[in-house]
Amino acid sequence: MLDKQSKRILLIVFLSILLFVGLLNLSVLLQAAGFLLKLLMPFLIGFCMAFIINVLLRAIEEKMFAPVNRRCGRKWKRIRRPLCLVLTFTLVAGGLFVLLFQIIPELSRTIQGLGQRLPEYMQQVQGWIQELLLTLGLSADTLSLSNIQIDWAKLAESVSDFLQYGSTNLFHTTVGITTSIFSGFFNLILGSVFSIYLLLQKERLCLQAKKLLFAYLPEQRVHTILRIGSLSNKTFSGFVTGQVVEAAIIGILCFIGMKIFSMPYASMISCLVGLTALIPIFGAFIGTAIGAFLILMDNPMQAVWFILFIIILQQVEGNLIYPKVVGKSVGLPGIWVLTAITIGGSTFGIAGMLFSVPLCSVLYCMLKESVAKRLKNKKITVQEMRAEKSPIPPKPSVKK
Repeated sequence: MLDKQSKRILLIVFLSILLFVGLLNLSVLLQAAGFLLKLLMPFLIGFCMAFIINVLLRAIEEKMFAPVNRRCGRKWKRIRRPLCLVLTFTLVAGGLFVLLFQIIPELSRTIQGLGQRLPEYMQQVQGWIQELLLTLGLSADTLSLSNIQIDWAKLAESVSDFLQYGSTNLFHTTVGITTSIFSGFFNLILGSVFSIYLLLQKERLCLQAKKLLFAYLPEQRVHTILRIGSLSNKTFSGFVTGQVVEAAIIGILCFIGMKIFSMPYASMISCLVGLTALIPIFGAFIGTAIGAFLILMDNPMQAVWFILFIIILQQVEGNLIYPKVVGKSVGLPGIWVLTAITIGGSTFGIAGMLFSVPLCSVLYCMLKESVAKRLKNKKITVQEMRAEKSPIPPKPSVKK
């Protein structure tokens, strides 16, 4: 029989061989990973949906129906979860419907107004061009259409090439886009069904996962995994709650500011800014671009003031509101919240921004516990470290 040290050495050698073979066949490995990710995408979407919706579901079950939970018996326990789940999905769908009802009609009216005012805008642009030419000392005749020469033979050749080759590429692109849309819609539907199943059976699934861990892993390692899982669940739930609260705050502040400065489309743009603020720190700028475009069609000068207002509001939100609300909910200091968002966003984009804060919070809590445990073993207290003298006593000198 091999001893424990020999098993570790063999395991390291085996993993090293696997890593070497994987590096030699990296392209095949990436293709297999992509296929596996595409296959599991509906379940990943369903898991993420279930985790986010579970935050609201747990609040409805434990707080809204707290008096009923204490009084009612078995029948209520049977219908509580389906009833709360229906109520949760109704609230989420209703909130999204209200937001879209505020945004889509205004966008439609603005686009229609843009189409009606387009000739007027073209005349204004033509007037600005003529003024610019006069300022530069040029004549408007130099840009006359009569002076423009068109190579009709080359134009016909380009059209022929497009009909021969470009139409095929266009067809393949259209088919690819259509397939991606249907695939995304299918993944969303299947993920929603999977999330409902997870939420209805979450206690039973957690118990089955614990049984599996205790059956195949050492008990001490299982307790460590469960502690990390509990910490991650608490941290990610706090992050979702804090992110929603922060988005609501910035949306309300945006609405109040736009009303004070008498800006148009206040309710619609505020909803859009609040919705895009779910993306940490930088999300509100997406709503700002759309809002500035809408105001620009009505009053260009107010669009400039709106951009300045959002920049100031974004600074207040990024340096005061977000670190306090979200940082407090995940137990991460404000400076580390900004650091996590910056690193995560520059590395993995929007997904990195969303997951970097709770992930760094989990690592921060684990490191904090490890540091406290090591300091306790070394018998070093915080009061000693704050003192001017060194917390570690010097070694006594040995007399010869």
